[in-house]
Amino acid sequence: MTTQRKLIENLAAVRGQIAEAAHRSGRTPDEITLVAVTKYVTADIVQQLVAAGCHDLGESRPQELWAKAEAIQKSAALQPTTNKPNAGTQPIRWHLVGHLQRNKVSRTLPLVSLIHSADSLRLLNAINQAAAGSNRRIPVLIEINISGDAAKHGFQPDEMEPALPNMTVFSSLEIRGLMGIASRAGDLAQARREFARLRELRDQLRRVAPPNLQFHELSMGMSGDFEAAIEQGATLVRIGAALFQGVIEQ
Repeated sequence: MTTQRKLIENLAAVRGQIAEAAHRSGRTPDEITLVAVTKYVTADIVQQLVAAGCHDLGESRPQELWAKAEAIQKSAALQPTTNKPNAGTQPIRWHLVGHLQRNKVSRTLPLVSLIHSADSLRLLNAINQAAAGSNRRIPVLIEINISGDAAKHGFQPDEMEPALPNMTVFSSLEIRGLMGIASRAGDLAQARREFARLRELRDQLRRVAPPNLQFHELSMGMSGDFEAAIEQGATLVRIGAALFQGVIEQ
């Protein structure tokens, strides 16, 4: 089986699981965005995944996002004009899903459609300053440390409501919601409880947040737990390994 065919099969299987989880929770599949996390694969495989119909791509490390975005752009530029996508073709949307250091903000912003991992007021301020003067507001999600793991980044849940007034001043940002990562040490039941807590926090913030802060997105769930995340309200799921089974060694 070719790599392309395997990617098409994997993508169809994951989308089927997303649809089933959505229906179980009384939702529709189009309420959930699949973000393919491409840190495991080369730019060539990423291009084949895009050709299979997946246009939302996520990277954990800014440097990898830069490199893959550049490689794909160069490859597209080298293709014959007759083979280039037409105007109706859906563009690639890059998501930064891992930790973003402030010294990497400026180079990252022009490439991304959404930053999932805004994990401090200092980082939010750096993104806002880098975006100021451009014609674009940068969409971000606030990362919450839902597992309580001291090694993980993110706001503590009880820090969020007091921080809201400080977030209203970031005029070059669109704060769209929350992101969280379930505990690696826990089981699926624990992940489900952590996802539920993140949804409850999102709902609480929607009730009290100023009008310019829109907490409607929930980025949670990866290959091992995305169905549970969808059942608890995820609007974006970040999936890597499940999409690349049989394509690379896990």
